[in-house]
Amino acid sequence: MRKEIKSALISVFNKDGLESIVKELHKNNVVIYSTGGTQAFIEDLGVPVERVEDLTSYPSILGGRVKTLHPKVFGGILSRRDLKDDQLQIAEYDIPEIDLVIVDLYPFEDTVASGADHAAIIEKIDIGGISLIRAAAKNYKDVVIIPSKDQYGTLLEILQSNGNTTSIEERKVFARDAFDVSSNYDTHIFNYFDDNSGSSFKQSQMQSQSLRYGENPHQKGTFFGNLNEMFDKLHGKELSYNNLLDVDAAVNLISEFKNDEPTFAILKHNNACGLATRSSIEEAYKDALAGDPVSAFGGILISNSKINLACANDINELFCEVVIAPEYDAEALELLKSKKNRIILVQKNIDLPETQFRSILNGVLAQDKDLKQEVKTDLECKTKAAPSDSDIEDLLFANKLVKHTKSNTIVLAKNKQLLASGTGQTSRVDALRQAIVKANAFNFDLNGAVMASDAFFPFPDCVEIAYEAGVRSVIQPGGSIKDELSINYCDEHGMAMVFTGTRHFKH
Repeated sequence: MRKEIKSALISVFNKDGLESIVKELHKNNVVIYSTGGTQAFIEDLGVPVERVEDLTSYPSILGGRVKTLHPKVFGGILSRRDLKDDQLQIAEYDIPEIDLVIVDLYPFEDTVASGADHAAIIEKIDIGGISLIRAAAKNYKDVVIIPSKDQYGTLLEILQSNGNTTSIEERKVFARDAFDVSSNYDTHIFNYFDDNSGSSFKQSQMQSQSLRYGENPHQKGTFFGNLNEMFDKLHGKELSYNNLLDVDAAVNLISEFKNDEPTFAILKHNNACGLATRSSIEEAYKDALAGDPVSAFGGILISNSKINLACANDINELFCEVVIAPEYDAEALELLKSKKNRIILVQKNIDLPETQFRSILNGVLAQDKDLKQEVKTDLECKTKAAPSDSDIEDLLFANKLVKHTKSNTIVLAKNKQLLASGTGQTSRVDALRQAIVKANAFNFDLNGAVMASDAFFPFPDCVEIAYEAGVRSVIQPGGSIKDELSINYCDEHGMAMVFTGTRHFKH
């Protein structure tokens, strides 16, 4: 059974899209109550409106902080139409029932993001609006709540299709949306006052996207967030759960090379299987692919530079899931679109969150994102032999990559090209051996290569194995009580080794 809307209270910040609703309500003889700027907006439309001040016999006070907070307003919203005592009380106190509440809250989150001062931010904490939302949502059995401008369109469709009536199912959906809006609003207020100290775990994302499935077909998957803020999607199928994990890894890796010469990375299962920096993007792609052309199949491709036609021609020969770049030449884009399902993204220049979360056991882990990026002045040479300038460039190149590779990991690089990496091994020795085997499999010459490790060497075995394979320069955090054993081996064999003082585990 549909319920008729006979009266409405409208108090909104954003009035875009409100005009059609107001006129539809007026056409159906709905009594409208309002105050302040919303009241003036409705009056300017030539639609009669009852002032809230006349209903409550109180003016708006305290600079507009108190307008609707009154029993004659909230009694009309919260009264239960099927409860005799409620009906007797609202009759006794001459309280009109309110069947529809339309609210759009002060933009607290946008005000914080704008860099406004503290006083301005505090004034954008909505009190009356949030109270109206909660009251109307609680009484959804009898009252329709429109908690933000995002629901204006849905309400208008209902009014135009069914007159001024709603079903209990429609009202319950609006109530759900209302508590979504109110909880999100309060979360942002709390986090502002908490000043990111992490005293309590509160995060909120209003937007969500259902995925085909989770990590595996039998698992349900959802992405919470707004991908449109991050990318312009130009072509291809919808991103999957695993695509998104790889895209996240790719974006974080390429951010290390944001201001470098053209750099291309190829990732598979969150780890880079190819990476190279060159004078042109097509050369960077070719040398990234050479790092592991087998694993590149079905991978995620990302560039820090515009993809031109020459590069696109080479990419088009490879089956890949996703291509990401800051921009594309028109001809390159058309060629890449020739594969129906290939996902093509333009990465926008936005600031990413600096805190990471992971659900574990019966709780959540939170940590600062690993944003430490070593530069030449961070390197402390611990050996008699010092790395050359070109070696230092390779060491820093490899160190950027090791930070974004699953631990335990070893990265081998030469001439700003990934030769091979050992990823996710239970021992660092195994990671190094894996990297050497892989480099040899793709016919790379390791003589003169550099080695990067995400953590210190507890024993000299890794530098011994690396030396025998041809590695001559090493970068690692240092910090083992047995550092001297590795240093001594390097000195005895003419190897250079630098310490960064920073471990880069990734689990």
